[in-house]
Amino acid sequence: MPQYSDTILALFKKRAATGEGGLLTGTDPSAFDVSDPLRLWIIQVGVIIMVDQLLFLGLCRLKQPKVIAEVLGGILLGPTAFGRIPGFTNHIFPADSLPYLSLVANIGLCLFLFIVGLEIDASIIKRNARMSAIVSFAGMALPFGLGSALSIPLYNHFIDPSVQFTHFMLFTGVAYSITAFPVLCRILTELKLLDTTVGIIVLSAGVGNDVVGWTLLALSVALVNAGSGLIALWILFACLAFTLFLMFIIKRVLLGLARSTGSIDNGPTMFYMTVVMILLWACAFFTDIVGVNAIFGAFLAGIIIPREGGLAIALREKLEDMVSIVFLPLYFTLSGLNTNLGLLDNGITWAFTIAITCLAFCGKFCGCTIASRLSGFSWREASTVGALMSCKGLVELIVLNIGFQAGILSQRVFSMFVLEALTLTFITTPLVTALYPPDRRTIAAPGSALPQVTDQQKSHMQHHTMGHT
Repeated sequence: MPQYSDTILALFKKRAATGEGGLLTGTDPSAFDVSDPLRLWIIQVGVIIMVDQLLFLGLCRLKQPKVIAEVLGGILLGPTAFGRIPGFTNHIFPADSLPYLSLVANIGLCLFLFIVGLEIDASIIKRNARMSAIVSFAGMALPFGLGSALSIPLYNHFIDPSVQFTHFMLFTGVAYSITAFPVLCRILTELKLLDTTVGIIVLSAGVGNDVVGWTLLALSVALVNAGSGLIALWILFACLAFTLFLMFIIKRVLLGLARSTGSIDNGPTMFYMTVVMILLWACAFFTDIVGVNAIFGAFLAGIIIPREGGLAIALREKLEDMVSIVFLPLYFTLSGLNTNLGLLDNGITWAFTIAITCLAFCGKFCGCTIASRLSGFSWREASTVGALMSCKGLVELIVLNIGFQAGILSQRVFSMFVLEALTLTFITTPLVTALYPPDRRTIAAPGSALPQVTDQQKSHMQHHTMGHT
């Protein structure tokens, strides 16, 4: 993320002995100083975490994921609400301080994508390859097509002509086609769906969707940064070669190191953790300098960690709490600070916002529902799969932030898409609860995700067969 290089260099400049008397000398502790940004950063983090936690206390009663509280907190702290209070933004979130906040947030985002990589289990996809591939493809192809179609009027109405249409269309299509796999895992856990046929196929399709979605986003970023198709192709080849190097060489080295250090039997040692952290930032550095984004390297680093002996789970548990409590709220609060719902100030803008939301939901819901039904699920189960796969959450917000930072999305369009992502994530839990109540659920047979037939369905089919004979 080259835009933060000046911020990093500023931290190494000689610091003046400022604020020696602190409050006792009448110094404002929240006054921003480039040579000593820590005090204001602590105030910002404290405000962000407190607002997020207060919102989450109310939203968790509705079984809503934490990301909604984090983005809503950012929207409230931004120009939509608190930003309208005279002096609030200039005092708590001055423009000069945001690069420091953003730097820490992006470090946290790399750690989060590393954790997402740790959560991906290839064996789940292998066991349910056919059905998950059908659902995943249908859940990406139709939304991508609808998003690309909608990008034409959006571009004509809201996007500066200096932005290439193909770049905008790619980001719109990717934002439409992606599913929030981490949020999906938490919703499945909270609703106790992990051991159902629906839960297993959604998990399998969600993993495939996540991998393909990040790949598409990497291609989009490469094309934007390259400026020409030929350079984008070289970037793609470089990333592909790097991925193969990680998968076939570094992965085996990590497995051998884990065995020799006893990390598989006794949990990751300090030395092994150090090697993994160095690898994480090395991968992030490489993908960033070749013109993709640091988060893709972090994601790849998570994928290649050995799964033997629960090593990946142990690594995730060591990092997850700090990332979810401190780092992620910063990133999604910055999304909220960049969101100004006051820009949705006319009928045309609201019409497009509603169209974005409806088409995003219909593309995912219809594509996944039809694919699931054709794969053998009942309409109730198929529609539940569609409802779960329409969850956007934090993954779409990451896509939107990358597009916004690249100058492809205007603040108005960014705000429209953030509202869409929040709406679809918010309705996922109540919709699934209504479509798939506990008494209608089918428990999956061990090691299989194929739809299992309940006793009621068996008797119905036997009666139907006897009628024909």
